[in-house]
Amino acid sequence: MSAESEDVPLYAERPEWSDVVPVPQYQGVDALAPINYSAEYQDATDYFRGIIRMGETSPRVLKLTRDIINMNPAHYSAWQYRYKTLIAIGADLTEELRQMDDFALTNMKTYQVWHHRRLLLTALRSRDAAAGELAFTARVLAADAKNYHTWSYRQWLLAHFNDEERLWAGERAWVEDLLEKDVRNNSAWHHRFFVVWSSGVREGDEDREAVGRRELAFAKEKIALAPNNPSAWNYLRGVLEHTKTPLSALTTFVQLYTVSSPSIAPEVMDLDNPVPTEGAQLPCVNALEFQADIYEQEGGTQITKAVEIWKSLANEYDTMRKKYWEYRIKEGLQTTHT
Repeated sequence: MSAESEDVPLYAERPEWSDVVPVPQYQGVDALAPINYSAEYQDATDYFRGIIRMGETSPRVLKLTRDIINMNPAHYSAWQYRYKTLIAIGADLTEELRQMDDFALTNMKTYQVWHHRRLLLTALRSRDAAAGELAFTARVLAADAKNYHTWSYRQWLLAHFNDEERLWAGERAWVEDLLEKDVRNNSAWHHRFFVVWSSGVREGDEDREAVGRRELAFAKEKIALAPNNPSAWNYLRGVLEHTKTPLSALTTFVQLYTVSSPSIAPEVMDLDNPVPTEGAQLPCVNALEFQADIYEQEGGTQITKAVEIWKSLANEYDTMRKKYWEYRIKEGLQTTHT
């Protein structure tokens, strides 16, 4: 998909394109702010519109769409017509994927790049190609571990082909490695949740309970490493919600992070509730919020305790969200008076 390095003439100057009548873009009569396209882009898109009018699908159309996409990677119509042409002429779709690898790496934040790959994989219907794409997305995410389009595409691959042995098998270990490198990578946490609870593995009720326990333990370990990482706390809440486990089940763990300096003697160390790493900034805002939510769920006189925590968050520990905590305080006080 890379542009040719040498200077090339405009399409209007090429004899092999003389049979195409270019169609200029209409910008209105006396446009107040006409778009200042480059001569090369205007020339190519004029001929592209001429090709669409003719309905031509041919190798030269692939070259034309390549040139347009190199100048404007987000040109949706050029991508769509390129795909239509590839199918019409029976092109090698696997080769198309490989040709645009470097282009995708350079333009990874462009949605159309990933949509095109999705269309190609759908047409190929190949689990071998899907496995190759998992390897490719890993390369892209090594360059930008939080690129939304790449993560979305990877999840589509897993769900669409749903090959437990070849695609899903190593996914949890792979994303776990990403979290080892950056425990604050929210995209990786989101993907782990997707992998654990949306995989093709059909787990019985007992197995799902074991999975829930494993995921809670995993999240706790990561929270202990970085207590003020909201991604891990959100994951913890997600596991509880998915397994229909009350927040209060984690009271012992959460309370370790709501005090300024937990004192836990080694001889009474609870492996199910890892303590914060030395030097951690405490109390943890996420833990305080969690504890307040426990009190709110319990209701009754416990609401008063929740209100006190919200006041501490509003006035001391999380003043950036002061208005939000004041709203929670107001709601809590109304509850206690009804």
